[in-house]
Amino acid sequence: MTQTRQIAIYGKGGIGKSTTTQNLTAGLVERGNKVMVVGCDPKADSTRLLLGGLAQKTVLDTLRDIGEDIELTDILKEGYKGTRCVESGGPEPGVGCAGRGIITAINQLERLGAYTDDLDYVFYDVLGDVVCGGFAMPIREGKAKEIYIVASGEMMALYAANNISKGIARYAKKGGVRLGGIICNSRKVDREYDLVNAFATELGTQLIHFVPRDNEVQRAEIRRKTVIEHDPQANQADVYRELAKKIEENENFVIPKPLTQDRLEEILLEFGLMDL
Repeated sequence: MTQTRQIAIYGKGGIGKSTTTQNLTAGLVERGNKVMVVGCDPKADSTRLLLGGLAQKTVLDTLRDIGEDIELTDILKEGYKGTRCVESGGPEPGVGCAGRGIITAINQLERLGAYTDDLDYVFYDVLGDVVCGGFAMPIREGKAKEIYIVASGEMMALYAANNISKGIARYAKKGGVRLGGIICNSRKVDREYDLVNAFATELGTQLIHFVPRDNEVQRAEIRRKTVIEHDPQANQADVYRELAKKIEENENFVIPKPLTQDRLEEILLEFGLMDL
């Protein structure tokens, strides 16, 4: 029996982290894997493409409505090809810490037996570039051993990726968490592949996959589906299949070496992202 691989996906807010995670999941499920996706964003949009657009009730909302006496079926729904989908949710606006939702959700999933031995993967789709407090729980508590960072060739995306790497390096000293690579979700920036590849190399990791910008992703999202489900023959579907294959076969896990601010800006200057 293979051990369940628990993976956290981080990245700057708006970088396409949830879209990438769900399309990657579709590729892994298509390859015969059993996968659970735990949405760790109060917006609760980490599983909607896998569920055909269903606005899934979050763990925190369920606890508020029902109380502690809940069943696993109250918070876990089955989506595309049997993918298990959970949304942690967040507090009511202006009240409490959103990161607490992740802690509460994972504790409930453990209590209710969601982490079954037949799972090949558990993905945590984590809010933005925050690696502190509750948002760091998947790596701080050793739930996720593998981290992938979604980035692009944009300046702020790389700043965020570097900050996330600092958090990973800090927690790696206490546990087994490692960085598996950078996923570039292209924004069609000039020399984007070369820039992100150079950044990944400086970190001591790999650019594990380059996802080109393609309107097929938006067409699929409008229809509330992943690209693989919406149009299995599309070129972009093969892009996500290749990403799934690379994740499945990846053995390159490192403690990242975050760049200094000066070195990061040197690379950005080298590739023309910053003016002298």
